[in-house]
Amino acid sequence: MKRSVLLPVLGAATLGVLALGVQASGAALPVQPTLKGDLDIHDPTLLKVADGYVAMGTGFEGIDGGTLRLKTSKDGVNWTDAGHLGDHQPAWVGKLLGQEPPNLWAPTLFQKGKTTYLYFAASTFGKNTSGIGLMTNPALSAAKPGVGWSDRGLVFASKRGDTFNAIDPYRIDTADGRAWLAFGSFWDGIKMRSLDPQTGLLNKQNATLYSLASRGGGAIEAASIVQHGRFFYLFVSFDRCCAGVSSTYRIMVGRSGAVTGPYTDKSGVPMMKGGGTQLQAGQGRFLGPGGQENYTDGGIQNLVYHYYDQDAGGASMLQTSPLIWGADGWPTLGALPEGTS
Repeated sequence: MKRSVLLPVLGAATLGVLALGVQASGAALPVQPTLKGDLDIHDPTLLKVADGYVAMGTGFEGIDGGTLRLKTSKDGVNWTDAGHLGDHQPAWVGKLLGQEPPNLWAPTLFQKGKTTYLYFAASTFGKNTSGIGLMTNPALSAAKPGVGWSDRGLVFASKRGDTFNAIDPYRIDTADGRAWLAFGSFWDGIKMRSLDPQTGLLNKQNATLYSLASRGGGAIEAASIVQHGRFFYLFVSFDRCCAGVSSTYRIMVGRSGAVTGPYTDKSGVPMMKGGGTQLQAGQGRFLGPGGQENYTDGGIQNLVYHYYDQDAGGASMLQTSPLIWGADGWPTLGALPEGTS
């Protein structure tokens, strides 16, 4: 679940120029870049802007008001800590939850024209009294990523008794001019609502709650969607998050001919019935990979995610990978950086 306790730790290892690696099958694939600098982040979102790269993640519990964390990079390889977004949580958060939570969770950045939309989650562990909020920025820059944000309030909420949990937001706009918000964690799984493309708030003309994926109450969360060719691909995380070296998070994918589903995995199993094709699980020091989100850089589709670094005591770290599309239309991730097995 995108709701971990995140304590500040020193980063180690980053994103670089793609080299060639070899899978066990012998097929050459790009290697995931070796990231460097300050990489301590959880539930990352990443956006390429005019003067570099901006990443955001879940807030540190009880530190800096629990507000969202910021990282920046000039080249997408070497990362620097950029502090946190504001000194306090929006006033509506405490009113919705009945108390201010230790931290805000799982941000996602989306850019339309010159406006950047930031969606994030407000909740507490194990409860589905939750809300997804929105902030906007007319001129986001890597030089000053914490400047220029305006609170647009609550987008959507869930409450005790609902069959869904309004956390882990992700926005996708489709070629027909419509906008969509995917979200969800545990309960009945991944859901979707229609958005107004301009305001970024719910579409008042379409109140349908779409169901995309479920494990019947089991661990599934961190949805993000990318279109490739004629299909939409839904990425999710399965299993245990937020437990350091004991985390069993893994990255899964399914696809559909429509953004609202139905999604199936590579074997044809519906994602509403627990289906999902595994892209990456724990290996070497890269334990519990998940909290993933797709992003585009220079026309290339990539995935950003966090993992728990066994060599750093289970600290949560930033990692990226190109999405490599096979002849069968399914994606794979690059091989892990050297020295990880």
